[in-house]
Amino acid sequence: MFFFNTAKKMSQLGKPVDPNWVRNEKGKFFRFVNLDPQEQNLEGQTAVFVIWHGGVRPAWVYVGTSRNLARDLQECKDNEDIMYFERFGGLFVSWCYIKKEFQAGVARYLTQIAKPQVDNPLAPSAAIDAIPVLLPGTKPA
Repeated sequence: MFFFNTAKKMSQLGKPVDPNWVRNEKGKFFRFVNLDPQEQNLEGQTAVFVIWHGGVRPAWVYVGTSRNLARDLQECKDNEDIMYFERFGGLFVSWCYIKKEFQAGVARYLTQIAKPQVDNPLAPSAAIDAIPVLLPGTKPA
């Protein structure tokens, strides 16, 4: 069972809210390898983002926060550890626009529940209070 610096159990944090994960014009999540950050006007955008792979056993691959989403997504495309998972049913990505002061808490929560395959060296520490949000594609309980 996970405990946070507030000594609250995950179940005591409250119901996760839908942070409005971004989808393409067809209502689908973006294929990571095909995403053009410039075309989506992501230069200088601040957000929380999640990368995952589909396939037989889908898994969360990476959770991050960004002050320049175009730059950070390009860095993820250049990361061999992340791109390794493309072979397992393709990589997908989504982001949600969250105020900067809440991004670390959201990323902490997502990292705790998703257990991404690739560690983010800049992930929020245990000193950050988790803020519950739904993962992309999940529905409220």
